[in-house]
Formats: sequence, C-alpha cells, structure tokens
Amino acid sequence: MKKIRYIIASALVSIGLCACTDTWDSHYSKWETVIDNTEIQAVDEPAADFLKTAQDYSKMYELFDKTGVIKTWQEKNLMYTIMVVGNESTANANQPVTKAEGSEEKVTLQMIKDAQERLKGVAQKTGLSYSNSVSDLAGCEVYLKLENLQRTGSFKLRGAYNKVASLTPEEREKGVIAASAGNHAQGVALAASEYGCQSVICMPKHAPLSKITATRGYGANVVLYGDFFDEAAAKAVELTTEHGYTFVHPFNDPEVIAGQGTIALEIIEQLPEVDAIVAPIGGGGLISGLAVAAKSVNPKIKVIGVQTENMPSMKESVEKGQVITYNGKATLADGIAVKTPGDLTFDICKKYVDEIVTVDESEIASAILLLLERGKTVAEGAGAVPVAALMSGKISGIRNKKVAALVSGGNIDVNNMTRVINQGLIKSQRKIFFQTVIPDVPGELVKLLTLIAGTNANVLSITHERSQHGIDMGMTAVSLELETANEKHVEKLMTMLKDHHYFVTLK
Repeated sequence: MKKIRYIIASALVSIGLCACTDTWDSHYSKWETVIDNTEIQAVDEPAADFLKTAQDYSKMYELFDKTGVIKTWQEKNLMYTIMVVGNESTANANQPVTKAEGSEEKVTLQMIKDAQERLKGVAQKTGLSYSNSVSDLAGCEVYLKLENLQRTGSFKLRGAYNKVASLTPEEREKGVIAASAGNHAQGVALAASEYGCQSVICMPKHAPLSKITATRGYGANVVLYGDFFDEAAAKAVELTTEHGYTFVHPFNDPEVIAGQGTIALEIIEQLPEVDAIVAPIGGGGLISGLAVAAKSVNPKIKVIGVQTENMPSMKESVEKGQVITYNGKATLADGIAVKTPGDLTFDICKKYVDEIVTVDESEIASAILLLLERGKTVAEGAGAVPVAALMSGKISGIRNKKVAALVSGGNIDVNNMTRVINQGLIKSQRKIFFQTVIPDVPGELVKLLTLIAGTNANVLSITHERSQHGIDMGMTAVSLELETANEKHVEKLMTMLKDHHYFVTLK
C-alpha cells in the first residue's frame, strides 16, 4: 500500500493537480476508488470529481497498475505535501497548492507585524535608494527597494524564516524539506540552520552549481535528483513520506506570505508618502504579503505586479477569474516562471492588487543592464522586472508619483551575465549588426571603415565574404558588429551610409 501511495504521490506532483483541504478533511479516510482505463468510481461526488480531473491528465495510468485499488488515504500530512509541493524558480515547475480557507483573512497585518518581530536580527532592513536614471525614464520618483542585498541575495529569506520560526519544536525536530532550484532553497536552508534543525533541499541534477554550493553552504543536505524540477519534487515527496519532514511551501502559505509582507512595512517606514509599490509576481507570495500590509496601513497605496510575457500565469488567472495553469516559455526571469499560482495568493491578488502588467525578454535585459551600469547593483531577471515595467512605460497613473520598485533578488547566474548584457546593449542600440555590399577592389573596405570611424562608431568585429550566395561578381559582402552610443547615433550612421550609396541591412 505504501508503494502505491508513493507512486500516486509522484504522479500528482508531476501533473500539478490541485485540491481543497476541506475535501481531504472530509473525504480522505473514506475514499474507495477503482481506477481503470474508462471508469472512476467513488463513494461520494467530491472524490469522483477530483479523480475525474486526475483521469483527464495525460498518462496518469502509466504510473501505476490500471486495475489498482486505492482504499484509504491514511496520512493527511503526506497528502498536504503532495498538493503543496512546488517550484518558484523554473519554467518547468508545476505548482499544486492547498485550498485556502478564508482567503485573504488567512493573512493579516498583525501576522505581518509578528513576522517582523521574528525577523529582527535575522533579515536585514534593506535600503530604499532613489534612482535618477529610472525616474527620468518612468516620469515619476522611483525608489529601489534593494532586496538583492538581503541575506541569501533574495527576499525569500523573510518568508522561509518566518515559516520555520512558526513551526512547533516537534515539527522542527523532524527536519524541514523543500524542493527548489533557486532562492527559496537558500532561504529555507538558512532558516533551518538558525534554528539548528535539519534541512533537506531537493534540486534537479542540472541546477546551477553556484546555487547548489550556496544552499549547501547554509547547512542543507542537498539531494540532486532528476533532470527536471518535477522529478526533484517527487523525490521530496518520497523523502517526506519516509522521514516525516515538515514541508515548507515557497509561496502559498500564510506564514510565508506574512514574512514577505514585512518588506512593505519597511517601505512605508522609509517613505511614508509612497504612492505605489511595484513588485514581481511568480506564485504570488511576495506581492500578496506586500498588498495585505500596504493596503492595511494605507488603502490608497497602489500595488502593481509585474510578470514576464513568457509566463503570465497570475495575470491570466485574475483575468479569467480562476487559477489556471499557463504553459509558457523559458525566460530570463526564471525566479517568477511559475506555471500555476497559489489559490490563497490568487484570492489576495484579486482583491488587493491594483494592476498586473507584463514585460518582454528584451525589456528585462535592458533593465538588468541599466541597474548594473547606472544603479551599480546586480539584479537577477525576476528582480529587474519592476524596473523593466517602469522603463518601458507599462504602468499607468503614476506620473510624478512616488514609487517603490522592488529589486527582489540578485542571484543571477554569472554564466548568463554576458548574454544578458549583450541583449541589453542590442535592445538599447548600443551594439548593432549590419551587412552591406562593396566593390571587390583594393581600398573599398578601408573607405567604408573610414566613414564609420568618422561617426565615432567602434568596430568590434568584421567579416569579409566574396563567395556569399546572391552576391554579384565583382562585389563582396561585409558584415560588421559595431559599438554605438544610442538610437540617435545609429540613425545618423545609417543616414551617412545611405548618402554614400551603401545599401545597409540591419540584423
């Protein structure tokens, strides 16, 4: 029976099913179900509905005998773990969650204040720094809340620590477990180390080495399993079953949300006249905490969420009026690449978040570059999306207002830094690629390069090809990579080349 339960647990984690805790409460001990190719039988309607949903997902039966019989669910905690295990940081993550009773009432201002007390001496009170560069682009007063300078390099410490701190001594004694490839892993590991309890973090085998090393550095036992996150999550369920660990959800948990909400209290203390707070949205834990805190203190404060166009799961859910799973694409903002937001966070966002906007990959890259170059701060993709939204004019009604933009994390993979910087340079036209054709005679290439030098453009690379397909006899193709100042510089360069009868194709 134990083996059957684990197989089914793994299946549910992999396909990302959701269920209500009240369903588990009232029915888990009395379900008697026979699952086969065509039919599901159950002792009551809620169980039948849930299992029909399970049946609709592809290839569930391949994970266990088609004629297998499930008679009882004996471990409620295991089922909770099955439903809540999720990933906050990868595009392949599924986010099963438990149904929240009482929606936003599950998270209160008092809970956030209590979290603030717990976090004293643990989480840093991060700075709120005015940014001239972002302000000029956005047309408002922008203050950067620098959670990228928080311990572990991310806001995630706040929620993880508050959750671990709120556990009973007995729960901590069992040890805590999480499945993550990113910032949540480090937050849970550090929180557990502060309380002297064991932590286990299941990560995919191909998680960035820097994050694996950092998580181990905080004292966690890192278990590398599977090529993708859902395989690592299934491993976490297996270990929870075997050892009785306490699972720490990355976002759909009241205590985690309350911990994240302490950021808003800091912002209001640092900038009492703040008009709006802009924050990233993945599963929704961060913005839910911010929204409850901000609206409780001052209902006039606007709370704006930002998602990537490649994974707008919360935006789509709010627009459709229900939690949906969005199968998006990979993104620079991997920390908010969440397919399915939490139901608790969804309810809070629906009530308190004023607007959700999206940004594209080039806008994210430009924001990372601006923060690095002008703000002298390193932001990961998820941490840069609020600035990206402000730079690109995506947020309405904030002109001349005081706006706090949350730089939520700085744990960018250094191996991606060059690619991100390059994208940002191309987006801002500080780097261009173009091709032209010149006569294949001595001196023509020098002539072209002399004209380019006269505009103060810097040649980074050049390719000279006589045999390129489609090039007429007596001509040669020249491809150039140039360093330029801005769009106006590029426009001036293109006009000059056209005036000298060069046909130019920008790549």
